[in-house]
Amino acid sequence: MEIIDLVGKYAPIAGERIAELLGVSRPTIRSDLAVLVMLRHIDAKPKVGYFLGTAVQDAHAPSKLIESLKVKDVMGIPVLLRETVTVSDAVVALFLENVGSLMIVNQEDALAGVVSRKDLLKVTLGHATATAMPVSLVMTRQPNIITVKPEDSVLEAARKMIQHEVDSLPVVKAMEGREGLEVLGRITKTTMTKLLLDVALGT
Repeated sequence: MEIIDLVGKYAPIAGERIAELLGVSRPTIRSDLAVLVMLRHIDAKPKVGYFLGTAVQDAHAPSKLIESLKVKDVMGIPVLLRETVTVSDAVVALFLENVGSLMIVNQEDALAGVVSRKDLLKVTLGHATATAMPVSLVMTRQPNIITVKPEDSVLEAARKMIQHEVDSLPVVKAMEGREGLEVLGRITKTTMTKLLLDVALGT
């Protein structure tokens, strides 16, 4: 493993240099190098040196796949409500659609806010009349909404979720000819979990 680590760090690297870094003579590691080449953990080119082989590169294939994925490749369909609907309507939509958050849009269909299951729970517990309130009074408003774009990487979306401690992100783009953001989709922690499982299982 030490040899593989050194090759990965310094490739292309000569056998003499590997031996020097390990504090041994070149003949001492000759058989180790031969075995690692045979197993495809490392590869060698004359007058160039050693570099990582296909076996090691294949082991990192899942992470490379995730790195290459864009938000648009995995985003789901957003559940949109008008900002004029009541908290009661939002609660019903939340359960009927089986989602953790709702995207709220204004009359121009631009993103106005996001309301989560937690938001609705806080406002309704112990307040019987809260259900008649407009959802706009309890939602998180722009510009405090964390969003992603379709071309953003999935890793960037995951980073934003963790950094801002949110369960989902609206996928948006600038509206043509007017101000505001159009909601194209959503990406959630469930999306991320399913993606990791699919990659791990190779499906």
